[in-house]
Amino acid sequence: MDTTLLIMAAGIGSRFGTGIKQLAEVDGCGHIIMDYSVHDAVEAGFNNIVFIIRKDIEDEFKEVIGNRIEKMCAKHSVGVFYAFQSIDNIPGELPEGRTKPWGTGQAVLAAKEFINTPFAVINADDYYGREAYRTMHDWLVESHEPNAYAMAGFILKNTLSDNGGVTRGVCTVEDGHTHVVDVVETRNIIKTAEGAEADGVKLDTESFVSMNFWGFPGNPPKFLEVLEDGFAEFFKTQVPDCPLKSEYLLPTVIGGMLRAGKCTVKVLPTNDTWYGMTYKEDVAAVKEAFAKLIAGGVYSEGLFDDL
Repeated sequence: MDTTLLIMAAGIGSRFGTGIKQLAEVDGCGHIIMDYSVHDAVEAGFNNIVFIIRKDIEDEFKEVIGNRIEKMCAKHSVGVFYAFQSIDNIPGELPEGRTKPWGTGQAVLAAKEFINTPFAVINADDYYGREAYRTMHDWLVESHEPNAYAMAGFILKNTLSDNGGVTRGVCTVEDGHTHVVDVVETRNIIKTAEGAEADGVKLDTESFVSMNFWGFPGNPPKFLEVLEDGFAEFFKTQVPDCPLKSEYLLPTVIGGMLRAGKCTVKVLPTNDTWYGMTYKEDVAAVKEAFAKLIAGGVYSEGLFDDL
């Protein structure tokens, strides 16, 4: 069965060059986190890759990332496509003064024309580990109800930064930790001596959290219709109250559906450690982590040589 991976990369800096976290090299061969994401996805069986970017960075993105990825994917009969997220591609008028993107929900909708298979979606600047792609792909190719979704479940303690606060979708789970019953987008989660907290509230570091690695079944997936209808409702009910900062976020959308009993979310647990470039100070630690992965034989130095 064909499957598609969406990589949300529209948040890349407006100009390529130094200081862009998504483009920071993480090994001695010039690879970035997105290279590892594509490697792990292709190895797991995904055969369509869609980069969600902004139109104004298309040429530079292809020069720095896309063309290289296309050549590698072509060798393995994997298609590579580009979707463009635009701030004015909305079901209403653009609020005066709005410059902030509309969030991950709109990012997925930007790729709608390329999604005719079960699909997964990830962030461009997060390393999820090989296990997450394998379990997600295996789940996607099984038979599911249209409103049955999946989430790669990371343990909170494996997703924290030593250099500041992070945002995570903190999950409430039941049925032996196999299904999510609620997702709460929680900002400014910081590591403490006792564990973790957000705005003074202690959190269970063994909790499952969403890292925006979601899976949706169907040919085409019904979730796209749900997401589109929800975006229109979001514009009617939320944008008027907060026109400059409101965001249409996947964890918020899915959390609302869960509370309303309109979907189920299967937890696909992974014990892999998340790595990401939330802060520039994270770069050294991430490079050290990848050096250990390569030294331990998890990846080859050539990365794609083992496919």
